[in-house]
Amino acid sequence: MDDLKRILVVSRDTRYCKKAVHYGMFLARCYGAELFVIHVVHNPFSIQGWNLPIPSLAEEYQKILRETKEELTEIIRQEKEKGVHVTQLVREGEPTTEILQAVRDEHIDLLIMLAHEEGRLEHFLFGRSNDEIFRAMPCSILMVKREPEAVDF
Repeated sequence: MDDLKRILVVSRDTRYCKKAVHYGMFLARCYGAELFVIHVVHNPFSIQGWNLPIPSLAEEYQKILRETKEELTEIIRQEKEKGVHVTQLVREGEPTTEILQAVRDEHIDLLIMLAHEEGRLEHFLFGRSNDEIFRAMPCSILMVKREPEAVDF
């Protein structure tokens, strides 16, 4: 694994991306690698011909994006305090395309992302598909298992 020089962590718009970032930080420290964290802004309401009858959905989507960006920035700030340089990439577009482009542009050796099944709402809102990423990726991929959510009864 001496060729592990550049690591990219995919920030999935959930509170669970923190675990993937920690894995990235750990590996970057162990191998002296550069760490990148990518967050892709995908707006499902920008599709041509989409007629949004409820404006509050678009507003809610913008609120989710804003909160996620703030949380990601805080996670990265905390990790930078530990001494590893982290480059934050924020891209707009279709997530699979933007992640693949970032891997090529930054010459990434390892992609780290959460392993979970997307729900229908997440797939609609964020356009993510792990299968598409797996098939297209020219580098190794590390899947981080997400912790199950606590259920309140």
